[in-house]
Amino acid sequence: MAEVGYGDVGLYGLAVMGQNFALNMASHGFKVVVCNRSPAKVDTTVKRATDEGITTLTGVKSPKDFVAALSKPRKVILLVMAGKPVDDTIAQLAEHMEEGDLIVDGGNEWFPNSLRRSKELEPKKIMFMGMGISGGEEGARNGPSLMPGGPKVGYDMMEPILTKCAAQIGEEPCTTYCGEIGSGNYIKMVHNGIEYGDMQLIAEAYAVMKQIVGLDNDKMSAHFAEWNKGDLASYLIQITADILKKKDDKTDDGSYVVDKILDKTGMKGTGRWTVQEAAEQSVPAPTIAAALDTRFLSGRKDERVAASLLLKGPSEVPSVAHEQIMEDLQAALYAAKICSYAQGLCLIKAASDKNSWNVDLGECCRIWRGGCIIRSVQLDHMKAAFVKDPTLKNLMIDPDFAASLNQRQAAWRRIVTLCIASGIPCPAFCASLNYFDSYRTKNLPANLTQAQRDFFGAHTFERTDMEGSHHVEWTDDHKKIDGIEERTWGNL
Repeated sequence: MAEVGYGDVGLYGLAVMGQNFALNMASHGFKVVVCNRSPAKVDTTVKRATDEGITTLTGVKSPKDFVAALSKPRKVILLVMAGKPVDDTIAQLAEHMEEGDLIVDGGNEWFPNSLRRSKELEPKKIMFMGMGISGGEEGARNGPSLMPGGPKVGYDMMEPILTKCAAQIGEEPCTTYCGEIGSGNYIKMVHNGIEYGDMQLIAEAYAVMKQIVGLDNDKMSAHFAEWNKGDLASYLIQITADILKKKDDKTDDGSYVVDKILDKTGMKGTGRWTVQEAAEQSVPAPTIAAALDTRFLSGRKDERVAASLLLKGPSEVPSVAHEQIMEDLQAALYAAKICSYAQGLCLIKAASDKNSWNVDLGECCRIWRGGCIIRSVQLDHMKAAFVKDPTLKNLMIDPDFAASLNQRQAAWRRIVTLCIASGIPCPAFCASLNYFDSYRTKNLPANLTQAQRDFFGAHTFERTDMEGSHHVEWTDDHKKIDGIEERTWGNL
């Protein structure tokens, strides 16, 4: 049993992420106490620490002993499955905790649950924080991006640990105080939504290379590796190059692993939450939504196989020089990826304003530069854009990014046109381009849509030449309505 009051911090939940983050903290000299519902994983974690020469990690096997082993005020990190398991774990631990103690949930949690849990712990005066952790198993062990949101006093208690254990870019840790409770979960949720969009765009670029250009895996890998040296440099581009060249070790026919993988993409829910929140906040996020829809479609494998026998694509496809396609594809991927980040950052800003979180978008970009899945060379430029103009409404209208998008738009349009003419689905490329075009269009055809709403529902409309709400008696069957202003009540 651990000595009473021994630990600087406790970690409960010892799946691989929990084990790795516990070892991360202990390897930085913090006294870490670990516990788990199934005691065997405690033994596994302690053995891993011993094998790595780490002497500041100890394990206990009951919630009571776990809490007792921590110095006051106690700091407990949870890394258990989201939902009810978190509630059950909090209930077990809170029974033994005291006023001034802190619980930090490090899982991918729906942010309203963090708001609820914080409220539920208030009578005991136990603080609660929701903290997004990005970087996967490797990041958890070697330095993730950490997105904590909760009471500032709680963050200050955790700050020495988080800044040491987060990924480091130069002398800057990839963590910061994100804001009040809910903000950390929200930023991590949107991070994952951007990740969905980024991954889908890369998959569409892969489809162009493979199905239109006809490149083999090694050549595709080489192109992604080359792109990773320039303005597309990112973790996802890097691992794509590695994935494409990996040979299958379960067969001896020289085939590649990626070609053996069934085309059904799984998900844990954060992408769906992001799209739900985009609708709730009235923030367009079409690239992220397209990526989510594509995952849904991928899951309908049997339907797609049957449909492929009945629904036919184009019989003639354009002939374009392969060198031109590859040059255009690089430009299109860059432009479309910027749109995905822009949508996510706009969503964070809208939620921050609504909830008074005061999230600093420049800091979001800074802490995403290392450790996390969406880390990219462009995040340095995104950070600079928000430092230069903290009131920036959309990343696309930063002068530098606007110039980059304008420069690449012809290539972007050629890729989308080529995909459509060739019958190759490119929903995320299309969504990003439509987002770009809609955002830059001074006058959209929404006037007709609003006229239709007034025609069939007397929903009224605004005019370009006079103030107020207006209604038209469109035909003899329409009647003059009273209380025009009331007709706009409930508008989003």
